[in-house]
Amino acid sequence: MSDADPWLVLGLGNPGPEYAGNRHNVGFMVADLLAERMGGRFKAHKARAQVVEGRCGPPGPGSRRVVVAKPSSYMNVSGGPTTALRDFFKVPVANIIAIHDELDIDYGALRLKLGGGDNGHNGLKSITKSLGAEYHRVRFGIGRPPGRMQVADFVLKDFSSAERRELDYFVDRAADAVETLIVDGLERAQSTYNT
Repeated sequence: MSDADPWLVLGLGNPGPEYAGNRHNVGFMVADLLAERMGGRFKAHKARAQVVEGRCGPPGPGSRRVVVAKPSSYMNVSGGPTTALRDFFKVPVANIIAIHDELDIDYGALRLKLGGGDNGHNGLKSITKSLGAEYHRVRFGIGRPPGRMQVADFVLKDFSSAERRELDYFVDRAADAVETLIVDGLERAQSTYNT
């Protein structure tokens, strides 16, 4: 792995306007912000994904080539597009970052890690089956469902109005964490953003 190797940042979510504001789609929200920061527009890619290519970090030799992608498949089959993107852009698995919703962390909290289990997350399960587990994860806390609400119903609901008041701030922070991970490495990103 060298500094010349590109990074692949995957925002996980479900395609289509009916899912756009769902908790499960927070990965797409962070990917949208990263694309905006790079000054790019998503374009359809043959790997069944929407893709933006750009650079991250300070101008000059310190900047990194980055591909931000949103798989066009449903969340639970994210592995296919991820593998196709990895092969097309020649990205080492250790340079892949999946941004996803996480039930076991309080709303808005972030945890960054390399490798590990899927914790029941179908998007991660699919990617791990395709790539193995040694990719980075940016886990965006959405908290647990209230009362007896089923997990599947909870993740496919939009953020509450109280949550939406802080959502932009948390998405912005998650995008900062991804950029720090790419430019300064996992340890620096963890010490700055893990909550």
